Amino acid sequence: MANDIRICEKCRHMQVKSAVSKLKKLVSSEEEIKVGCKSYCGPCKRYAFVFVNGRYIKAPSEDEAIELAKKHLK
Repeated sequence: MANDIRICEKCRHMQVKSAVSKLKKLVSSEEEIKVGCKSYCGPCKRYAFVFVNGRYIKAPSEDEAIELAKKHLK
C-alpha cells in the first residue's frame, strides 16, 4: 500500500520545492506527494508540518518535520 503524503503550499515554514524533493528521496518513485491546503491553518502558521498516512507531523523547521515523518512512512 502506498503512503499518503501531503504538504500545504501556503505553510510559512515549508518551501514546497525543497520539501517535495526531500520527501521523494524517502519513498518509491511511483508515489505521489500531494500539495494543497490542508485546512490546518492554526498550527501551519507556527510550525512546519507534513501529513503522512493520517497523521499531522509538526516541527519547528522543514528538516525536522521531514525527519519526524520518516518513522510514519510504510
